[in-house]
Amino acid sequence: MIKPKKQPMRMCSGCKEKKLKKELIRVVRSPEGEISLDKTGRKSGRGAYICPNIACLKMARKAKRLERSLETTIPDEVYAQLEQELSQSEE
Repeated sequence: MIKPKKQPMRMCSGCKEKKLKKELIRVVRSPEGEISLDKTGRKSGRGAYICPNIACLKMARKAKRLERSLETTIPDEVYAQLEQELSQSEE
């Protein structure tokens, strides 16, 4: 009997729901301190996960959950860039 492969679960920083890792988008802080979206989930650095919708990003921003997870302050321009990238991926 073959065991089904275990699917990695992660928690969304916005809505706090546990979902499959592949359903979420990773926000990563690189070793150089640069913050970006990681659609592949393979970039090196510290990561936090959010659902692929702007509402979750706004909730995470309001509660400063991404800043806590990534252990750094996130400038407004980065949030604007993340919102823009998320809105493009929703289309």
